[in-house]
Amino acid sequence: MTLTVSQSLVLIAVIALATHITRGLPFILFPENKETPRYILYLGKVLPYSAMGLLVVYCLKNVSFAKSPYGIPEAIAVLCVALLYLWKNNTLLSIGVGTVVYMVLVQLVFI
Repeated sequence: MTLTVSQSLVLIAVIALATHITRGLPFILFPENKETPRYILYLGKVLPYSAMGLLVVYCLKNVSFAKSPYGIPEAIAVLCVALLYLWKNNTLLSIGVGTVVYMVLVQLVFI
């Protein structure tokens, strides 16, 4: 699909407007001089854990335990992430190392 110049400009303008609205809306809804509602503070505490749980379930939903490699690379990578996080308490390090471990396992070990 090829867009004309005017269609491209309109598309860019709409995307820019949507970006500015979503970035500025929290400052309009929750000004600095007003107290943030309790449910927003609650969501700020629980949503990161919910998102991580959702991502774990999404990543592991198609793992087959009935055929080779029986979910072994995934189990090793998840265990690696969990143990490294418990040891170092660093989310990015844990996820990064777990990803590298998983890729090494599926590319070089469980071929």
